[in-house]
Amino acid sequence: MAIVTRIRREVLTLPAAELGPDNPLPPLRPLDEVHRVHERDRDGLPADMARQLGHEPLRSLLPVRIRDGYGRTRHPRTLDALVIENDRLRATVLPGLGGRIASLVRLPAGPELLYRNPVFQPANFALNGAWYAGGIEWNIGATGHTTLSCAPLHAARVPAPDGGEMLRLWEWERLRDLPFQVDLWLPDGSDFLYVGVRVRNPHERPAPLYWWSNTAVPEDRRIVVPATRAWEFGPERRLRPVPVPPHGTRHPYATDYFYDLPEGRRRWIAALDPAGRGLAQTSTDVLRGRKLFVWGSGPGGRRWQEWLGEPGTGGYLEIQAGPARTQLEHVRLEARSEVCWLEAYGPLSVEPGTATGTAEETLVAAVEDRLADALPRAALDSAHEAWRPYADSPPGELLATGSGWGALEVLRTDLKLPGTPFPESTLGAEQAPWRELLRTGTLPEPRRVRPPGPTLVAPHWRDMLETAPATPHTEYHLGVAQWHAGDRAQAVRSWERALHLAPSLWPLLRCLAVADQEYGHHERAAERYADAFDDLSRERRDDGEVWTAAAAALGREALQALLRAGRAADARAVWEALPRAARERGRFRLLEAELLLAEGRRAAARAVFEAGFEVADLREGDDAVDRLWARLTDDPLPGRYDFRMRPRQP
Repeated sequence: MAIVTRIRREVLTLPAAELGPDNPLPPLRPLDEVHRVHERDRDGLPADMARQLGHEPLRSLLPVRIRDGYGRTRHPRTLDALVIENDRLRATVLPGLGGRIASLVRLPAGPELLYRNPVFQPANFALNGAWYAGGIEWNIGATGHTTLSCAPLHAARVPAPDGGEMLRLWEWERLRDLPFQVDLWLPDGSDFLYVGVRVRNPHERPAPLYWWSNTAVPEDRRIVVPATRAWEFGPERRLRPVPVPPHGTRHPYATDYFYDLPEGRRRWIAALDPAGRGLAQTSTDVLRGRKLFVWGSGPGGRRWQEWLGEPGTGGYLEIQAGPARTQLEHVRLEARSEVCWLEAYGPLSVEPGTATGTAEETLVAAVEDRLADALPRAALDSAHEAWRPYADSPPGELLATGSGWGALEVLRTDLKLPGTPFPESTLGAEQAPWRELLRTGTLPEPRRVRPPGPTLVAPHWRDMLETAPATPHTEYHLGVAQWHAGDRAQAVRSWERALHLAPSLWPLLRCLAVADQEYGHHERAAERYADAFDDLSRERRDDGEVWTAAAAALGREALQALLRAGRAADARAVWEALPRAARERGRFRLLEAELLLAEGRRAAARAVFEAGFEVADLREGDDAVDRLWARLTDDPLPGRYDFRMRPRQP
């Protein structure tokens, strides 16, 4: 049999914003996660759901850094892509941006089956910040969008079960310390893209598992799923059972619908246009959950869609699939075990008119019949079994390189992970000091003055830091690891010990200021922030990217702390000392308006809004712009600033 599947490189050119540098300050504060159900609201939920809602929710982003250096200015930019295609389908993958499938096109001439974003615009939706809309994304780690949303993955050619080629993507997910892989292939003559996913827990302890495959489709699609009820999670942040929403129903605010698929029913979801054509996603039974996300019909939802894409190009919905009933749960992955499943994505159509004027039950039956013809359930199960031995196949030609963090963990543990190698050649500058700690028991001092590198916080690394020579640099990192572990008193002691000998004070003062805030000592936190910013300003060596990012990150926190403490004059001093590039960013324009209001200059603060600004890293659910506007005036919030995802709180 002739194998016609091809994997090739391609370059996409899009209007794109630069990602910019990572925030160099360790994320010490508790995770601000809006997708969480309060314990008191779990009564009446199914027992397994209630248990998994409370199973090891993520409380810290460490050891990952926040990615908030992007802006809103877009220029034509080339993005490396990998294309896998046969004579029926073409999938375009972005290995440098989370392995996202940016496009899935039916050949020879279309249509596009996904919502394909015409721009690359990062926004603050990933757990650690930068994320972008469109395509099919692979979310692993914890409730929300993965920290790998805008990060590079390893990619390579590997043999496929039918004798052709697969495209393998893999990485080490750092929040849960779990390696994973995504294998993409197109069997000869197949109308469906097969996606084999495997997540491994190589450790001697159980781990919480989170995975959701998110697919963006145009918002005019009718969503069809074999369920009669769903769990709704809306702006009230409560899970409640509701009938499957009728076609055309739109909540005024962003809402999640987690479909309650009956046991034994085939797992699938479809999105059909008014003519009855569209995309179907199905999987083996391990991937039990299905979800619909809508932005809502209100002005905030419309504004977000314009913000994430290009005005006038249409909005989108998301259909999603995961191993739990809801996205708010984490399932238990046993020690020394793995979980795997097979997904399939492809075109599906029903009789013209069926998708618009047909009752839900009739349409579900029609889609299920068409899916059974196009890709029988038994055929998918057989394909999964055929793929499993190939999941261990060693990669052939390397097509892209991810991070060196997996290589560091393999070096530490001597793990054998067939199919997903993490070679020492991928170790880089960020891993170098930790490799030295592993080799010699000593964390090397930096060779030149610069903001500290990232901290590793897992128990084994914390143990090594505790036994390493107690230099100021080591005490700084040890304090971060202790803070992450919940030993806050000991973390403060480590940072205070380092202050006496450290050549660079501001990283330690900033950590101590965060601790003060967490303990409610806001005046002392403001004092320490002011001292930290002064020290950084004296120490700063140049206007390069790293130092500018440090000054902006620390300046932002210092301004907020000083304004909270009522110290407007000191806040003004920080503002004046900020790099000009930072002051021009939208986040700082918002802070400037708040500072002007604190100084009693209400008209000048209002003028900042009238001049216009864009807070590039505005967080999902963040109402800071709305709240400040309400302090300035009783006028309605201008549409350009309306990102409200829930009713205004009293």
